[in-house]
Amino acid sequence: MLAPAILTAEAISSGEAGRPEATGPIEAVFGRIHAASRAKGAPSLEERALLLDRLEAALLAQKRAIVEVVGADFGHRAAHETLLADVFDLVAAIRHAKANLADWMAVQPREAAAAFFPSSAKVVFQPLGVVGIISPWNYPLQLALGPLVSALAAGNRALIKPSELTPRTADKLAEIVADTFPEDHVAVVRGGPDVGGAFARQPFDHLVFTGSPRVGQMVMRAASENLVPVTLELGGKCPAIVGAEARVRTGAERIMAGKTFNAGQTCLAPDYALIPSSMKDGFVQECRRAVARLYPTLARNPDYTAIASKARYDRLREVIDDAKTRGGTVLDLGPAEESPDADARKLAPVLVLNPARGMLCMREEIFGPILPIVTYDRLSDAIAHVNDGERPLALYYFGHDQASIDRILSETTSGGVTINETMLHFLQADLPFGGIGKSGMGRYHGRDGFEALSHKKAVFEQSPLSPTGLLKPPHGRTGRALLRLLLGG
Repeated sequence: MLAPAILTAEAISSGEAGRPEATGPIEAVFGRIHAASRAKGAPSLEERALLLDRLEAALLAQKRAIVEVVGADFGHRAAHETLLADVFDLVAAIRHAKANLADWMAVQPREAAAAFFPSSAKVVFQPLGVVGIISPWNYPLQLALGPLVSALAAGNRALIKPSELTPRTADKLAEIVADTFPEDHVAVVRGGPDVGGAFARQPFDHLVFTGSPRVGQMVMRAASENLVPVTLELGGKCPAIVGAEARVRTGAERIMAGKTFNAGQTCLAPDYALIPSSMKDGFVQECRRAVARLYPTLARNPDYTAIASKARYDRLREVIDDAKTRGGTVLDLGPAEESPDADARKLAPVLVLNPARGMLCMREEIFGPILPIVTYDRLSDAIAHVNDGERPLALYYFGHDQASIDRILSETTSGGVTINETMLHFLQADLPFGGIGKSGMGRYHGRDGFEALSHKKAVFEQSPLSPTGLLKPPHGRTGRALLRLLLGG
């Protein structure tokens, strides 16, 4: 799964979300934004660009404060990781949107049917109205404001519900939004599961949720009460396949870099590795070397992020213990002279060799620096292993044989793919991001986000010279002749 979001089954399915104290404030904020969206209409290109300019300026001005609050919420979060994933990616997305917005907003001419010549057809993009955004804790700024960039580019207004599990970042987010946007354009609501349940029940024009598949089901169920369309960005077990022709050292280093970024607390992190049987020992050795190069120490290393809470730390320890109990070989890649510090929640990277399908590390998304290694003999076996599970949010392939790459792309289905790296397709502003099946539905980023959060209005314009009036009753000889011509004889 992805990072759990703020909703619970009780909050959505019971009467809790309907209590006045849960729904009243949200309804008031939503009502103000909804009324403005109907009364003020679609913002112009210049107005949208100005809003995006303001958001970019706010992020750059607040980047150090953002590092501090995210770090405080995690216990420790590497500053470089916050600047890269929670600031740079947003700034890049904003700049891409501004550079392309005029093209995205342009009316699209379409081909009118020849039978209606000389009429014309076109598609006009309009804002949907109010977009709701529910974001998780693992990238608490990026996954709240990333969808907002698409929403603003499409001319929408928005209401954001950040995770209650990163409260300092939620406060900073609310401050940035309040200082950047009019209160009837973008707002943030904070609170626990009761607020989350009430939020999901609002009659948004579109709802974007990032979180676990289990909670995603509840969000979709709540949204269905108002027939609200949803974009669900979920997760799953993202495989990293090392091809027989791959450079083992490069593959190991890049997989471990992806696995340890944010201490593995990333929906796109490689969840497990598929390695040719003949390369297993070499791959394990290179993984150990890679971690030693990336993180010579862990306990006091400012570059290594902590597990965000004790509950998540304890769950990852349970995953490791389960693998040991069920006969797996667990290799701790942490520096030998350091002992684990549960209070600091710095969990050393771990490899699990010979993982059985029944182990927790093979049944559930790991969401931490634990990498099971599964061996295969033929590429078709690796493909079959991937296809036997749910469709993942991402898939990674390491190798340079074009025929093998083509097989991976054509014979597996995943939300996105990165070749010879991990996770970097997410940072390409012009590529759509999203899952498929249990890993999600819908896309955003770039043009795809603009279109996902726009209404594509079909417009047909009849010409005074059109002959279609001859097809109306009374049906005389001329009309029948025209109909025969249209039908081809």
